[in-house]
Amino acid sequence: MTYVVTDACIRCKYMDCVEVCPVDAFYEGENMLVINPSECIDCGVCEPECPAEAILPDTESGLEQWLELNTKFSAEWPNITTKKDSPDDADEFKGVDGKFEKFFSEAPGEGD
Repeated sequence: MTYVVTDACIRCKYMDCVEVCPVDAFYEGENMLVINPSECIDCGVCEPECPAEAILPDTESGLEQWLELNTKFSAEWPNITTKKDSPDDADEFKGVDGKFEKFFSEAPGEGD
């Protein structure tokens, strides 16, 4: 099992999860984070830290797309280990449906 970041993170990118990850398994895209499933130790400390409820265990059904996305982009995006400020409009996008289709960006973030 591993944890994955879903589309609920897109345009929110709160980053509270980054601070608590004991193995620095988070990677930063332009408008969301992902978890490297090979590095994740399944501790689960990140899940309750996410205000957008974007982090889920991959054992939940229907998360195959997110496991693939997290695997792909954690190999391309820079590692992030320190929390940064969330986007100013993060709260406006919290809970919005269809964020992947509307807002997902393959561009990397800045990382640490």
